[in-house]
This record gives sequence, structure tokens and C-alpha cells, in this order.
Amino acid sequence: MSRKHDWDAQGYQTNAGFVPKLGRPVLDLLKPQAGERILDLGCGDGALTAELIGAGADVVAVDASAEMIAAAVARGLDAHVADATALTFEQEFDAVFTNAVLHWVRDADAAIAGVARALKPGGRFVGEFGGHGNMAAVVTALGAVLKARGIDVATVNPWFYPTPEAYRERLEKAGLKVESIALIPRPTPLPTGMAGWLTTFAGLFFAALPEEDRAVAQDETVELLRHSLCDDAGNWTADYVRLRFAATLSS
Repeated sequence: MSRKHDWDAQGYQTNAGFVPKLGRPVLDLLKPQAGERILDLGCGDGALTAELIGAGADVVAVDASAEMIAAAVARGLDAHVADATALTFEQEFDAVFTNAVLHWVRDADAAIAGVARALKPGGRFVGEFGGHGNMAAVVTALGAVLKARGIDVATVNPWFYPTPEAYRERLEKAGLKVESIALIPRPTPLPTGMAGWLTTFAGLFFAALPEEDRAVAQDETVELLRHSLCDDAGNWTADYVRLRFAATLSS
């Protein structure tokens, strides 16, 4: 896609501060060790990067968003703007860690190849991102709203939600041995409701519409989702399904 999602670091913290908190089990899977050199791929504002450093690791953090990197640098982190599909590191890291990022990367093979190049032999690639079925109700609702306006949702959908089998195949093709990979259904409460979530994450869908129609289209999407994702007390829960994996580069 030629368009890229615009990230707002403060808005992300307000509407999606739960994302790094829910990524902590992936840190446990990584088991960072003191003295290891680790690449945090798609670091966002650096909340989990700081935890890696707290474990004693030497961490380089990268993200495609200049605004998110500015927030990470403000934390005092070694953070840089970089494209996940064009990593330039060569056998530099003991591990690559990633959380809630790779579903934004359509060219999965390029990203995995870059990770494989960046790892030392025997290095670990551990992460979690949206898997098959993630936000299924939301994507269906967005598709209906756009279809009513003559737009095929597939032409604007930026997300990549693979099955474990499909992603395992991609990892193995790049020389990575998969230690574990699985889908994890994770219904997730939304602190600012569905409207806040759509504002933070679904901008590219509404950007396909005339500016004067975007707010109406978002409201229609929220109403389509109210029956399935909002309870009687007005609490919203997102239908998250995560793909969590751990792999090791062949020695």
C-alpha cells in the first residue's frame, strides 16, 4: 500500500495503553538475559523496550513511526526509525523481540528475512501479533460500511493475520526452527470504547472516504458492532486473536 498509518503517541497511550501490558507474556517467552544484545522490532513508545533493558539486555529499538521513535527516545532509549521490511543488521543480535507489530507488515517474508540476517547463529526470534480471526467482527463491519460506499475493503485493509501453519512455513523457509507457535484468543477490554479503538487503529479504512463522510462512517461501524462487542453496561471488548511464536535461527 502506498498509504501508511499515522500514529499519535499520546492517542495510542490513551486508547491502547493495554497493548504493551498484554505483551508481557511474550517477554516471559523470550527470557531475556543480562548482557544479551536484543533488537526490539516495532518498539512503539518503548514501554516494553524499557523492560528488556531492565532485565540487563543491551537493546536497540526500531519502529516505522517517527513520532513513536521520538517518544521512545524521550525515555532515553537507543531507538531509530526503520522499515521492518528493510532491516540492515547483520548477525548482530542474540534475539529479536516483537509485539503487536507484524500484522501491519504485509511483506512478511521480507521482514522475516531481515530478522534472520540480524540474528547471530542460534539466535531467537520471539513475538506476538494479530493472527487468523483477529478482529474478525471489526473487519466485517468495516467491510460492510465501505461496501455501501462502493469500496472493496480488501483494497484498503493494511492488516496481515496469518494462520500458525502459514506463518510457520514462512519462518522455516528463512532458516528458522519453530519452537512454538499458536493462536491465542484474547478478548480485550477497550478503555475508550470502540470509537477510540477505531480512531487509533483503523484510520486507513476511513481515509478512503471523503473527509466529510468519515465521522458518519465510523459511527455506523460502531453501531454495527454494538450488539456483538458491547455489553449491557456499555463496556466494549475487542475480539483479539494473537499469534504467539518462538523460533531459533539454525546454527
